[in-house]
Amino acid sequence: MTPAVQRELDENRETGTVKWFNTSKGFGFISRDSGEDIFVHFRAIRGEGHRILVEGQRVEFSVMQRDKGLQAEDVIIALPGHR
Repeated sequence: MTPAVQRELDENRETGTVKWFNTSKGFGFISRDSGEDIFVHFRAIRGEGHRILVEGQRVEFSVMQRDKGLQAEDVIIALPGHR
């Protein structure tokens, strides 16, 4: 991936805080820094194995339009001091 493409991808990402996440059902919501809450499913969390989020955790993600509305994709834990 070229630096220009990576920069464009980074600019399209958002940050937010996990509002709640039900580990048994595998979904929850993120409070976006830009405003409204957004749905997140465990499959959208980057990583291997059992993927969960914790209330209050800072995250970075992309936003995708799905059949049922906006959804967070490619969710990662935000690094301290990043953004």
